[in-house]
Amino acid sequence: MLKRKYGDRSDWKRILKRRYVQSYFELKEFSGYVTLLNMEKVKEQLYAHYNDKKICIVDDGYCWLQHFPKEERYSLTTMFNSAGEVVQWYIDICFDIGIENGVPWMEDLFLDIVILPSGEVMLLVVEELEDALSDGKINQFVYQIAWDEANQLLKRIHNDQFDLIKFSTEHKNKLINILSG
Repeated sequence: MLKRKYGDRSDWKRILKRRYVQSYFELKEFSGYVTLLNMEKVKEQLYAHYNDKKICIVDDGYCWLQHFPKEERYSLTTMFNSAGEVVQWYIDICFDIGIENGVPWMEDLFLDIVILPSGEVMLLVVEELEDALSDGKINQFVYQIAWDEANQLLKRIHNDQFDLIKFSTEHKNKLINILSG
């Protein structure tokens, strides 16, 4: 069984005070749901560790913009700090994307790609995908879907053809305007 992650992160107890908005975008550069989670107050900071880097990804005033593209097998989360600067782009490789009770979700396929503002790109949690296959959580077909999608995205990223990250700030501002309404 794959883990389902929801755009509103309503089960996340780390966030004490939040503002959330979502919208369906039908734009030249993107079609699908976009969510914005504004973390006004958090219980504690959260850090991501990549090799020798320690990056704060959750703190008071941070926000996460998540794209759920129509007919794709990935979800992109752009993490912004309290100054509105991108901290990282986080791509979840997923089996399916859908909507439940009006909230978008994705089924996580264990492989993730991180892009840092410096341009550094990292493929993460390969071991989790391998374990999921050996433990019978996924079959060879689903395993291959994960690798095919990750390799396709990595190629697009390295060729500067993964354009969605270029629209993160613009899409965030559209949702902030809705939230401020």
